[in-house]
Amino acid sequence: MRTISTRIPDNLEAELEEYLEEERLDQGAAVQKLLSEGLKEWHREQALKRLAADEITFTKAAQRARMSVWEFAQLAKDRDTTWVSGDHLEANLEEL
Repeated sequence: MRTISTRIPDNLEAELEEYLEEERLDQGAAVQKLLSEGLKEWHREQALKRLAADEITFTKAAQRARMSVWEFAQLAKDRDTTWVSGDHLEANLEEL
């Protein structure tokens, strides 16, 4: 496992301390958990963004989001993202 060190502003340090207490985690475990959750959300947002821009098909977006197509369909619905475009309708249907 690799070690990464970083400086954080005082306001984030206070929030991190609150998080540590609430979650009952040590600092290393808490930072790993937050980083993992942040990257998970980043993958989802990137997939939705690329899907909405017609850069990738729905199935590819679900894969990039690291979700099943059914979970991703719910996410797209919740985020009001249109996922069936005229240009990609055939490709979307073939992949599903």
